[in-house]
Amino acid sequence: MPEKVVVIGSGPAGWSAAIYAARANLNPLLFEGTAQPEMIPLGQLAYTTEVENYPGFPFGNVREFVESSVDKSRHYNLPPAPDHKKDGKYHYAVQGVELMELMKQQALNFDTRVVGDDIVDIDISNRPFKVIPGNGDPVETHTIIIATGARANYLGLPSEEEYKNKGVSACAVCDGALPIFRRKPLAVIGGGDSAVEEANYLANLKDAATIYMVVRRDQMRASKIMQQRALDHPKIKLLWNRVVDEVVGDGNLVTGLKLKSTKDDSISDLNVGGMFVAIGHTPNTAFLRGKVEMNEKGYIVWQKPFRTDTSVDGVFASGDVADDYYRQAITSAGTGCMAALDVERWLVDQGIE
Repeated sequence: MPEKVVVIGSGPAGWSAAIYAARANLNPLLFEGTAQPEMIPLGQLAYTTEVENYPGFPFGNVREFVESSVDKSRHYNLPPAPDHKKDGKYHYAVQGVELMELMKQQALNFDTRVVGDDIVDIDISNRPFKVIPGNGDPVETHTIIIATGARANYLGLPSEEEYKNKGVSACAVCDGALPIFRRKPLAVIGGGDSAVEEANYLANLKDAATIYMVVRRDQMRASKIMQQRALDHPKIKLLWNRVVDEVVGDGNLVTGLKLKSTKDDSISDLNVGGMFVAIGHTPNTAFLRGKVEMNEKGYIVWQKPFRTDTSVDGVFASGDVADDYYRQAITSAGTGCMAALDVERWLVDQGIE
């Protein structure tokens, strides 16, 4: 008998969709992925440290709550709790892995079935649809929710990889206000609109120091209005014709960058306390090419305003896989909810119980 709904992906969108679908008695089956870049268990948020901007998780003894809520068999996945005690009180927000484990537990509490495998293909040429896992037999389903997200593009340097979450980030809005970056000069890598947005966000934070924009060429790719915004900001300094050659740190945190000139290959040092890479994102949609409508960047296109419908009736998309603008955990969770509600109503309209 076909599944009522299969959810592909296990970030905020996937788990939110599963929670809503499960509470609607749709008995969802969720594929959470493996360690492949396209389907990371718990999504990209699992690679974030403290999440200060997700509502409902103020500073406090978050770990005690997490450990009391998440099944003990998964406690091994929890990172060390930050020791931010001040005046006898805890001063740290929920960490990315903690938040995702809480979402997963909430979905499991409503009997969501979870498979630790990737989906490598889907067959939507006939009904019921089929989803094809990397290991195991194809699964038939009446509806599909695609929540595979998007991954940030990085420079590909070994030193960059070493300092991810230790001063290297790809999201200023997510991480810029964290204690490790406060009152420190910071670098934003890139010259497009996203890079200017990241630089402006950082420069406008309270107690912001100098924000350096490292641009490969002698001009930005950003729109004219965004370029002017960067040039006019008193705390943003443009460094032209440079690329990052190495991320420098003390083993714990980023302390600087080695920049290479694109004109003569000379190397210069830049003392910064963090690096924000803003060179775009890649949606995890390779397995969907030719299956559903996408834009020129590879993001799934929603067909109706305020709906999660794709170009294929019965296939829905939620989270960053269809959002190249906001890309926040809260917006992903919101569209996960929307997708589950859209599925529930679609099944009713089709007379599928």
